[in-house]
Amino acid sequence: MAQLLAVVGGGDLSTHAVLAAEALRKAAGRRNTPIALEIRGKGASSNPLPDAAIAGAKTVLLVGEGDLGEGRFGELHRARAAIGDVLTDVNAVFDRLSVGAEPPSPAATAAATPKKIVAITSCPTGIAHTFMAAEGIQAAAQALGHDVRVETQGSVGARDALTAAEIAAADIVLIAADTGVDRARFAGKRVYATTTKAAIRDGKGLIATALAEAKMQAADGGQAQADGPARPAAAETKAGAYKHLMTGVSFMLPFVVAGGLLIALAFAVGGIDAMKPENAGTLGYALGEIGAKAAFALIVPALAGYIAYSISDRPGIAPGMIGGMLAANLQAGFLGGIAAGFIAGYTTRFLNKHIRLHKNLEGLKPVLILPLLATMITGLLMVYVVGMPVAAVLAALTEWLKGMQGASALLLGLVLGGMMAVDMGGPINKAAYASSAALLSSGVDAPMAAVMLGGMTPPLGIALATRLFPSRFTAPEREAGGAAAVLGAAFITEGAIPFAAADPLRVIPSMVAGSAIAGAIALTSGVTLKVPHGGLFVLPIPNAVTNVTGALIALAAGTLVTGLLVGLLKKRAA
Repeated sequence: MAQLLAVVGGGDLSTHAVLAAEALRKAAGRRNTPIALEIRGKGASSNPLPDAAIAGAKTVLLVGEGDLGEGRFGELHRARAAIGDVLTDVNAVFDRLSVGAEPPSPAATAAATPKKIVAITSCPTGIAHTFMAAEGIQAAAQALGHDVRVETQGSVGARDALTAAEIAAADIVLIAADTGVDRARFAGKRVYATTTKAAIRDGKGLIATALAEAKMQAADGGQAQADGPARPAAAETKAGAYKHLMTGVSFMLPFVVAGGLLIALAFAVGGIDAMKPENAGTLGYALGEIGAKAAFALIVPALAGYIAYSISDRPGIAPGMIGGMLAANLQAGFLGGIAAGFIAGYTTRFLNKHIRLHKNLEGLKPVLILPLLATMITGLLMVYVVGMPVAAVLAALTEWLKGMQGASALLLGLVLGGMMAVDMGGPINKAAYASSAALLSSGVDAPMAAVMLGGMTPPLGIALATRLFPSRFTAPEREAGGAAAVLGAAFITEGAIPFAAADPLRVIPSMVAGSAIAGAIALTSGVTLKVPHGGLFVLPIPNAVTNVTGALIALAAGTLVTGLLVGLLKKRAA
């Protein structure tokens, strides 16, 4: 008997999707019908159907709505049902399978033929997720027989940049990014945008969906569109404010890193008094001026400018940066910068959409009208409405963070450290990291220590577990443990993702516990960190870390807890 495939798409109704999948599983068991199930949420799957199952099946049951990855199923017959139908009368759904099958859609059939694909991947820090997404797309395209070229927009800029000829020859453009990507060069091409996580989890399903659902890119570099007005792709709409914020963070981080390191080097060269006026003219004083008064002064404007850029493209950069500079001058800090970025971005987008000029005057919009009006509106709102209240909130937050001790330091350390291990580079991880990095511009450097040490712990703990409990891991996992140790030492939390994906219920809680302990020890022992990246490699820099011994103790304790818990909870490898 041929196996039945079933894909259940829950979207925001994930609980209903799980219940529907369980109902299908039980009904198939009663009928002695072999079934392979996949539950999809927001365009990706944590349990994709195996290739062998797809190849050996004749029918696929598509339950629910949204992105079900239909393009993967080529010539298979389809049957459809609503989640409500499955939950109400699953037997009736099975009874209809024999008569309700339908031929594959033209889009699905087209997806089965070889295509030329160009892709871009990008994540906020431009380190791990950027390249993991690229590898996922490349491996999936190769398995499906498609020709693909991927440009990675990482921490050192674009690598393997797409050429104009490659873009012109491509059937689709696939953007897997958690930050804003400039689309001006893709005018007239079919574009599909999603997140890096979708490419990492289910590259084949993503490519099939992209081939079926990509929309034509507007000539003005706006969002991809079909027949009708421009509109955001579904994946981008769901990303919403988070994606805009992460775009600002990704452009802000180089200023934070450069400024933090230069300030640390200033103290290393000139001593603790290097930046005092009486030392003007010395190398230490000069390095401090560059780091504190140049690089750090641009943190908030860069954050605001590129949040606005993500929302409204290039016309939003000037209003956003000017609003960010006002936020810095008003002592509203990074919170004011975030507010300025969103105000500038949405104001610019609104004006761009509603101001209509004669075609001979359209050239004035991006260089005169939009910068003038959007900057004026953003600036007035920052000066008269937003700046003072946000400055008061930031001042209160700063004072609390600087004065925290005892129970408050313990609790904050537990929370920040644990957040770094929950999703290892996902939204929760990035929220803790971005806020701690931004606080450096306000002189608050303790949270950054909890975040970095908590982020290093998961891969280091996994590496330790592979050595202490080798029987709990397969041979490839034990080999990958060495690589995880290197990634952990460099503060790349994503090195633990493969181990967490293989056994999430045991591994993730173990990592959260270890990271929370590392963060708590760091804050309660007075560890501070002026540099937002680098891991173990920044610890030797004089004055970059306060209480290096405490930092090492926190890291060792968190790593040991994670390693022991993983080894005790995991079952023996088959």
